[in-house]
Amino acid sequence: MASAGCPDSLLHHPYYQDKVEQTPPSPRDLAEPEFPAQSDRISSHQEDDVDLEALMNDMNASLESLYSACSMQSDTVPLLQNGQHPRSQPRTPGARPVQPQPSPRQRVQRSQPVHITAVRRLQEEDQQFRTSSLPAIPNPFPELCGPGSAPVLATSSLPPPSQAAATKQDVKVFSEDGTSKVVEILSDMTARDLCQLLVYKSHCVDDNSWTLVEHHPHLGLERCLEDHELVVQVESTMASESKFLFRKNYAKYEFFKNPVNFFPEQMVTWCQQSNGSQAQLLQNFLNSSSCPEIQGFLHVKELGKKSWKKLYVCLRRSGLYCSTKGTSKEPRHLQLLADLEDSNIFSLIAGKKQYSAPTDHGLCIKPNKVRNETKELRLLCAEDEQSRMCWMTAFRLLKYGMLLYQNYRIPQQRKALLSPFSTPVRSVSENSLVAMDFSGQTGRVIDNPAEAQSAALEEGHAWRKRSTRMNTLVIHRTQHWFHGRISREESHRIIKQQGLVDGLFLLRDSQSNPKAFVLTLCHHQKIKNFQILPCEDDGQTFFTLDDGNTKFSDLIQLVDFYQLNKGVLPCKLKHHCIRVAL
Repeated sequence: MASAGCPDSLLHHPYYQDKVEQTPPSPRDLAEPEFPAQSDRISSHQEDDVDLEALMNDMNASLESLYSACSMQSDTVPLLQNGQHPRSQPRTPGARPVQPQPSPRQRVQRSQPVHITAVRRLQEEDQQFRTSSLPAIPNPFPELCGPGSAPVLATSSLPPPSQAAATKQDVKVFSEDGTSKVVEILSDMTARDLCQLLVYKSHCVDDNSWTLVEHHPHLGLERCLEDHELVVQVESTMASESKFLFRKNYAKYEFFKNPVNFFPEQMVTWCQQSNGSQAQLLQNFLNSSSCPEIQGFLHVKELGKKSWKKLYVCLRRSGLYCSTKGTSKEPRHLQLLADLEDSNIFSLIAGKKQYSAPTDHGLCIKPNKVRNETKELRLLCAEDEQSRMCWMTAFRLLKYGMLLYQNYRIPQQRKALLSPFSTPVRSVSENSLVAMDFSGQTGRVIDNPAEAQSAALEEGHAWRKRSTRMNTLVIHRTQHWFHGRISREESHRIIKQQGLVDGLFLLRDSQSNPKAFVLTLCHHQKIKNFQILPCEDDGQTFFTLDDGNTKFSDLIQLVDFYQLNKGVLPCKLKHHCIRVAL
């Protein structure tokens, strides 16, 4: 504010001097200056003899005295939350604050600086309590802060975010044909999640039968991971030579569908308070209050020795026990062989060759702490495949219980929640197709349904005749169920690895007849082989399984037929063994 350029007649006006001395400006008027009203501006133009110099000096003096008082009071009196001073002394009604008279030197000055010490201090203090992006967080432990520390939590003092959920790790997975793929997974990813990821990356059909296999080639052991197991946690217990395999296993939850085939009556015993009926077999396994037991003879390899000994063994929730006196199960005759808590059950890959096992139906209880040592492995051997599956299935049920049933039900619940649009729907253009006859000079629409069906069959047979040789030599080799030139032992090994369930099959080239093929089929946990022989009829080559009673022009027709009809086979073809390249 300056009065430069004002006329001399306005510097000394008695009317304005009297008004300024009588009514000094209020703090609100100083803090919130407003423009004068229109009537005031008009009157100011009308009165030309206003003393603006005196008015300016009085206002500057009032500002200086006001902010001086605020500065002195702010040093001793704390401020309230709204920035005002507490009123400790009541003001007498009618009394006006005494304003100091401005000095003659202040009257002569054209402008005066405003003292903003108190306002600046308030702004600095407010800036300390204010962050750039987040509101201030009060410190819940002020006694831990030093005198120079701010009473707010700094960014570095806040707890770091959880690192376990964001940790990533690379896992290498192998397929049946030897190919591998490195997948980046989270630390909390389960085996089921990883299988779904590999199914998506490999463009496979997710039929809930894919599994992740823990394979130990140096120990000759392997097992299928349960769907709820953490992949990173399992990998931490594996040796450097061990690896994960991506494989089919149709028998993973087959015991929930056909429990009688997995648990023979002579191997299952019950306690007195549990029901021993086959209908409630699985309920007793899943119920923690009941205690079913699996009993029978097993060949047990002694620790630290190469010899095997046949013992009477029983499996309970507390562990695996052997009897030191015949078939007696008295507590004084039972000896603990292995614990279920910190162990897992594996299948022996080549028990006869590596461990001199008496049969090919070996199993092993491996503690999680064991990596390369074979001294602490509890090696067992069953008489047949059914008893081995009974021991392994009972071990899984007694250890995990209800978790296995939840793993079995989750894919079924997801499938039930799928919309009906997930099934293939014929398009409108396909429904609008009509049969045409182009045998004449001009084409015609076949209106008779019987004639249209016979024309379609005739066209199909004609196509078969034209491409019989191509189908016989090429087409079946592109199918997933055809495994080419593999041996009989290799085909049996693949069937065992992918689950001994009824209807599991594969086709391969015959080693004894170069022109024939072999169908390898599983039925009642036994593997059978059926030879597919070529035969000629009217100069054409066909394939048959029943000495020419049923003939097929190629192997695709044969497989399609026996998937719908049992024929001479013990069961229909249901599942095919598949090898996927990652």
